[in-house]
Amino acid sequence: MSLREFRRLVGQLAIVGFEGHDLPPEVKSLAREFDLGGVIFFARNVESPEQVADLSRQSQALASEIPLWVSVDQEGGRVARLKEPWTLWPAARAVGRTGSAEIAREMGRALAEELRACGIRFDFAPCVDVDTNPRNPVIGDRSFGDDPDLVARLGVAMIEGLQQNGVAASAKHFPGHGDTDVDSHLELPAVDHSRSRLDEIELRPFRAAIAAGVASVMTSHVLVREIDDARPATLSRDVISGLLRKELGYTGVVVTDDLEMQALTKHWRPAEIAVLGAQAGCDLFEFCKSHDAQVEAIEALVRACESGEVAFKEQEAAEGRVRALKERFLAGYLDPDPKQARLAAQDGRHRALAEEIAQRSGIPA
Repeated sequence: MSLREFRRLVGQLAIVGFEGHDLPPEVKSLAREFDLGGVIFFARNVESPEQVADLSRQSQALASEIPLWVSVDQEGGRVARLKEPWTLWPAARAVGRTGSAEIAREMGRALAEELRACGIRFDFAPCVDVDTNPRNPVIGDRSFGDDPDLVARLGVAMIEGLQQNGVAASAKHFPGHGDTDVDSHLELPAVDHSRSRLDEIELRPFRAAIAAGVASVMTSHVLVREIDDARPATLSRDVISGLLRKELGYTGVVVTDDLEMQALTKHWRPAEIAVLGAQAGCDLFEFCKSHDAQVEAIEALVRACESGEVAFKEQEAAEGRVRALKERFLAGYLDPDPKQARLAAQDGRHRALAEEIAQRSGIPA
């Protein structure tokens, strides 16, 4: 394998974010150098359905061999990057209050239709965290509820709705962010539950999602002391390779939460984060903001593979899992039609479904 091919293999493991409504030169430069795995859109990148469709087209124009992931966090409620004229979905808690798997499945289907129409094929949803801590500042109503069986049932239904309609889903935040009282965007949270409690509550929805064939599992930047008292889940081999891969038997793509969150950056440099994440067993690495952090992290992964600090065979395996998932969800990819993006965003059936969820739950959208 040539050095260029090697750098492109490592680049396939990166998903990057950026500022603005058009693709900046920095991202184009990264793609030329490393053949990026994908991009992620935030509210800062969104103006209209037509503009998002064009931004997806710009992003895919970077691909040299297989399409890029164009991804987003579109859960509903307070975590929705696409707002009006797209459907304003209620939060997962409202879906949970309905108790209806059919409602969750239909919402997943509708989400997929709106996302696909503007070129987005990867949705980092649903949260399958169990909402057991009323002081939790970051999960709360993003969870379907405090019953792990309900969360599992509705989480699986939403995953099916998304994936049966062409959008890869992600069960998050492994191994559970529901019972924390610290926001991992700002600090490093920790949980001190016994393994039996983790099995009974936190892990149950993830087991169900895995059994249902979820496309990816997203890690949490949470210290789970019962399993690893030194490193948060994202950077822990005991959590990712041990618990998720070996014990739960997950063979799909493991994607990190944003690696620029302060739960990590207050303790490690981007280069260290990338290498520790690779050593832990993560496949896709999200760096959602800083171009400098993105370059530092990808270059560090390249050097770590060259030196043997990260096993090259493991990175090849990671790239193989990412490629297989792309073949599953991006085969035959065509650029989105801006007119269809507008029509899908304004679909009256989706608005009616959102209103039904709000009415049945008693929680407004």
